[in-house]
Amino acid sequence: MILNYEYHQKLEGEETYPLVFIHGLFGSLSNLGMLARAFQNSHSVIQLDLRNHGKSPQSTEMNYREMAKDVLETLDVIGIDKFSVIGHSMGGKVAMQLALISERVEQLVILDIAPFAYQERHHDEIFKALIAVQNAQIQSRQQAVEIMREYIHSDMVIQFLLKSFSKGQWLFNVDALYKQYDQIIGWENIGNTLQQPVLFIKGGESPYISKAEHINAIEHQFPHAKIVEIEGAGHWLHAEKTTEVIEQIQNYLD
Repeated sequence: MILNYEYHQKLEGEETYPLVFIHGLFGSLSNLGMLARAFQNSHSVIQLDLRNHGKSPQSTEMNYREMAKDVLETLDVIGIDKFSVIGHSMGGKVAMQLALISERVEQLVILDIAPFAYQERHHDEIFKALIAVQNAQIQSRQQAVEIMREYIHSDMVIQFLLKSFSKGQWLFNVDALYKQYDQIIGWENIGNTLQQPVLFIKGGESPYISKAEHINAIEHQFPHAKIVEIEGAGHWLHAEKTTEVIEQIQNYLD
């Protein structure tokens, strides 16, 4: 599957591996824009809409092996062989899968997710809100906000979701994401390990890399991983503590 993408090509200076930025669940290629823009002078930058998100094609399948293949096929079309990848949440799992199945990944940065099959369903209320808006067949964003506030109590989350609301429709495939949610929060350990340095950046107030079993999963599959904590940040660490996250990524890439 060829994904929708934006490609900002570095035209001069020392050659570096392109950076691929991959968003999380309910997101789009613009979500890591604050990070991508910070590297456009030093690297070629590719931002992607994953399948069932943004302007990319939709599918009933939503597993990490297929999503990683989508990324590789899209980079083939652009003409990129070796690359580095930065992924947040679900996009971080796609990035990890890429590194485990392909030798084309040079460097790997994972934002606030582990190679782990989570059991907690953090998004049930969001799905209720999305489905309610979808069923209401409304057109205006204000109407969508009023419906969503019955289920979601964070205006930040509502505004984030509304970035993917256009002309009365969700850009992401709500039905497919809901049906494949166990695949999204899950993880298939394919038995591979990556013998190169990997940077994991976790939010100090986020639950996603907070337990011994999360750390064990990282160390088992990425034995040379470095885990850095951003204090005072939650799961959206790149939006909450942008400068600190950029600094950690720059230190790792240099």
